[in-house]
Amino acid sequence: MSAPPPVPAGTTEPLGNGDTARASLEALRSEIAKAVVGQDPAVTGLVVALLCRGHVLLEGVPGVAKTLLVRALAASLELDTKRVQFTPDLMPSDVTGSLVYDARTAEFSFQPGPVFTHLLLADEINRTPPKTQSSLLEAMEERQVTVDGTPRQLPDPFLVAATQNPVEYEGTYPLPEAQLDRFLLKLIVPLPSREEEINVLTRHSEGFNPRDLKSAGIRPVAGPADLEAARNAVARTKVSPEIAGYVVDICRATRESPSLSLGVSPRGATALLSTARAWAWLTGRDYVIPDDVKALALPTLRHRIQLRPEAEMEGVTPDSVITAVLAHVPVPR
Repeated sequence: MSAPPPVPAGTTEPLGNGDTARASLEALRSEIAKAVVGQDPAVTGLVVALLCRGHVLLEGVPGVAKTLLVRALAASLELDTKRVQFTPDLMPSDVTGSLVYDARTAEFSFQPGPVFTHLLLADEINRTPPKTQSSLLEAMEERQVTVDGTPRQLPDPFLVAATQNPVEYEGTYPLPEAQLDRFLLKLIVPLPSREEEINVLTRHSEGFNPRDLKSAGIRPVAGPADLEAARNAVARTKVSPEIAGYVVDICRATRESPSLSLGVSPRGATALLSTARAWAWLTGRDYVIPDDVKALALPTLRHRIQLRPEAEMEGVTPDSVITAVLAHVPVPR
């Protein structure tokens, strides 16, 4: 997945709020680039997740600006953001909030946890036990948390951006398949190229402070109203029966792959169709084509499949399996 091209002049979508919202979201990339060098695919993936009301798993080694990326996105969208460092001793109430006794009123009152925000950065989510990991499930799926039997709605928009380190597994608790399936996208945040890394060092030598985004010149270029208009426009993006069949055929092919013990579920197929619609709209169309499905197949499906141990020992990866499936499934014309 790469950054979408500028909106073509002959787009079939009528002019209106959708075009204004698209232009605002397009401006996010240049705004975030004031703080984050490169990482255009990750930026676009986060925007796609916001459009689809989904959540994102960011995978990359420490020091590739995963936290800075989420903070810059929140500043560019004028949204609230909070960060939780997941550790082995983190309790579910540390995430969702808890009831606190007020001696003045002799009553218990609810103290909201960090999950009550627009963009929640769950840092190193695989370093906390399953009990705490599961505290996010209701928030991610139902967009609410229940404390003492009372459901409490989360803000809208609400996105969980969870990070994990792909090379250091000591003392970690791998996310179960049921929770992985709740993430709309799994985005790989790679190491920068030599030129990009030189750019990073140059910025720091010139006084850039990653903890002070205002000094970097980042300003809000879009807001919740733009995001809502964009979501409405995405909902109007047309999907032909042939495209729906293509998505289903891709997902069913993963279930028949000899390299996999677990293929993509129907929920994964729904997710792929949703992200393809958002991608089509971002590229300036009000209908989905096969290339939109191909563009989002890897980030949408790579965390929803499970390799057989023998395939993993032979060097097979989830991305290579999905790439092979895309090469063999007939493309509708």
